[in-house]
Amino acid sequence: MADLIRMSEATALALHTMAVIAASEEEPISTARVATELRASGAHLSKVLQRLVRVGLLNSKRGPTGGYVLAKPAAKISLLDVYEALEGPLRRDGCLFDEPICGRVQCILGNLIGHLRDETHAYMSTTSLSQIVQGQRR
Repeated sequence: MADLIRMSEATALALHTMAVIAASEEEPISTARVATELRASGAHLSKVLQRLVRVGLLNSKRGPTGGYVLAKPAAKISLLDVYEALEGPLRRDGCLFDEPICGRVQCILGNLIGHLRDETHAYMSTTSLSQIVQGQRR
């Protein structure tokens, strides 16, 4: 199937969750609090959070005052780090299909797809969670 940029609901949830946690100023944030703030399923969010812990972007703290905190400073975590933790590497090629099927030398869309993917990669790789929290864009 043709995908310009693959982004599952889990990845969108992960990006927003990381911004919420980054804004907490190192105070542990519970799954319930994030789920309420993002109007998300607690069960789905738990799976996303576990994935982020496994890849080393979050630390979890148990107990009544526990929750999740960033595993490293927000300035050191890019949107691309979060994206790739759930989706894998962001595609950088210029084809909408997983494998070119049209047999053309040049895409009928020119370099539009490659350009959009390059722009997306540039933005996500240079935008940190701290910039998101501060309301800045590169």
